[in-house]
Amino acid sequence: MEKPVSLKPEHIRDEKVKVLQSVVPIKDEEVVLGQYEEYKDDPTVPDKSNTPTFATMVLRIHHERWEGVPFIMKAGKALNSRKAEIRVQFKDVPGDIFKCQKQGRNEFVIRLQLSEAMYMKLTVKQPGLEMSTAQSELDLIKGDQQHFVRRDELKAAWEIFTPLLHRIDNGEIRSLGYKPGSSR
Repeated sequence: MEKPVSLKPEHIRDEKVKVLQSVVPIKDEEVVLGQYEEYKDDPTVPDKSNTPTFATMVLRIHHERWEGVPFIMKAGKALNSRKAEIRVQFKDVPGDIFKCQKQGRNEFVIRLQLSEAMYMKLTVKQPGLEMSTAQSELDLIKGDQQHFVRRDELKAAWEIFTPLLHRIDNGEIRSLGYKPGSSR
């Protein structure tokens, strides 16, 4: 998001809404859906259910600062671990002389669940600062709503995903099967 006019919660939330409204429609070819194999064994789930239990997709923001930067979202049930994190992957430098020794992309990781942390993933993982839910609880008590979702923010988020959800419901996008405990 862009720098808000001030640190007042309303100004911060205004900028969050602007970002959500700048997300371009999600392309079907940038979506992968899955459904774990035992999902339909649940008696409350219809036999022909196409409900995804896993999704990964690319979001793109139409904004000068973020043009060409993919935002990859991934979530699922019955995976090998339960976590929520934000990963910023850095571009490789052209002509990198150490490319053959790399163990993957350089990343800045913010883990929100289960054990909160922030760290840089380079050649060596360095410990990060812990984040606490206690701060948002204090904000709530003080009436500071900047970390809470406002109605227009929620509406903008739904506008991003509703067309995709309709295509899933119409059977235009099908879920692939995966085994419970899979890593992705």
